[in-house]
Amino acid sequence: MKLHDLKPAAGSRQPRRRVGRGIAAGQGKTAGRGTKGAKARAGGKIPAWFEGGQTPLHQRIPKLRGFRNVFKIEYEVVNVGDIARIAELGGLESGEMPGGKPAKKGAAPITVNQEILRGVGLVRRLDRPMKVLGGGELSTALFVVADAFSASARAKIEGAGGTVSVLETPNTRRPALGVEPAAAEAPAAEAKTNKAAPAAETAPADASDSEAAEAVAEPGTAPHEATEAAPAATPKRTRAAKGKAEAATDEPAADEATDEAAAPKARARKPRTAKPDTDA
Repeated sequence: MKLHDLKPAAGSRQPRRRVGRGIAAGQGKTAGRGTKGAKARAGGKIPAWFEGGQTPLHQRIPKLRGFRNVFKIEYEVVNVGDIARIAELGGLESGEMPGGKPAKKGAAPITVNQEILRGVGLVRRLDRPMKVLGGGELSTALFVVADAFSASARAKIEGAGGTVSVLETPNTRRPALGVEPAAAEAPAAEAKTNKAAPAAETAPADASDSEAAEAVAEPGTAPHEATEAAPAATPKRTRAAKGKAEAATDEPAADEATDEAAAPKARARKPRTAKPDTDA
């Protein structure tokens, strides 16, 4: 098989239909477009939203006004009047406020939160924050825990002898549960002390050097006292000086040994002889 023998598979390609070429061709006269009308004309394409000339649907319906605020908080709302009604019917149990002193006279105020109100049917869902509004009257002492309170609701609850508690989301980092703040700050304090330790260790040596310098520079001290104090204050310098002196005394002996070793080699060398002139 050669390149000119290649051809497409049978039925994969069909020839273009030639219309308007006479009645005998089968697609003559109207060329398959029917009789007259917008679709029989050249360029007669009707958009999908065209409704025959009547007012389209998207123009008959009014536009949606306004916008949706993405920062708006959707609250579960409950009024103090509804809470008071459930409390009078006995749907809420009284108890002491958490962290408060036991009541001396009468019963402790009734504790109310979102889970309790959901149990009695005043709140539908728990995934939203709850806000207490001031609709209705209240005469029962309540300890209400919620995410937000209106000013009138707070005034009515506190006026009836109750207390409000607002659930706040912390904005700063806090230590983990069971860890005291002092224990959390201890590693940071230890790191700071470890960094300052090397500087503290080197301080006495610097102080001794400064004391020795002051002793030498003091005009009232005797010369021999100053000279005796200086070596004791700087033992490292005397050791280094002693090592240098020993190295200096050993250098001449090493030079002599190298000279003796080089002398026999110099004697063993033979004198060079001039080569005879071959040109003559």
